[in-house]
Amino acid sequence: MDAGTGQVDPPKGLPNAVKQIERRIQQFLDQTTPYHKERWAATALLFVLYFVRVWFIAAFYIVTYSLGIYLLNLFLAFLQPKFDPAMEADNEDDEMALPVKADDDFKPFIRRLPEFKFWYWATRGIVTAFVCTFIPLFDVPVFWPILVIYFLILFGLTMKQRIKHMIKYKYVPWTIKPDYTNGSGSAKSG
Repeated sequence: MDAGTGQVDPPKGLPNAVKQIERRIQQFLDQTTPYHKERWAATALLFVLYFVRVWFIAAFYIVTYSLGIYLLNLFLAFLQPKFDPAMEADNEDDEMALPVKADDDFKPFIRRLPEFKFWYWATRGIVTAFVCTFIPLFDVPVFWPILVIYFLILFGLTMKQRIKHMIKYKYVPWTIKPDYTNGSGSAKSG
């Protein structure tokens, strides 16, 4: 207690402990960065465990629906280019536009949501949904087949829109490197 103001000082050990935990989490994330397959395998395992839990308790369908919508939004951000060609159609001489002709300079596909952040936020979403299955407040009674049908319709419409956008602006959500070995400049997948 501070003698002059009469206020209680916060414990000095708590902020240091929080910072130490944050540093350890960041260190773990930094160490897992190069292991794409292992990270996604662990996330897939969490996803399967989540669905097994929801299946056996036959509840928390609204949480599952919310998780599905969240993962769909992450996936769409993962498929989108960082610099949208629709916005850059007005600025033809912009450097960040995607190449549309064979003689254009090679520019790699830069995602709006990078792979690591996609994995990180998807894993956090699955863990959050898993934790929510232990809180009865989130078990809202709902007729789950309606949610499944609505999700499938939403998925189909959004993917149709994204694919039309890709076709219109002639890009794919992965990098295709030009092959200069045969002299023709034809694209070779890399």
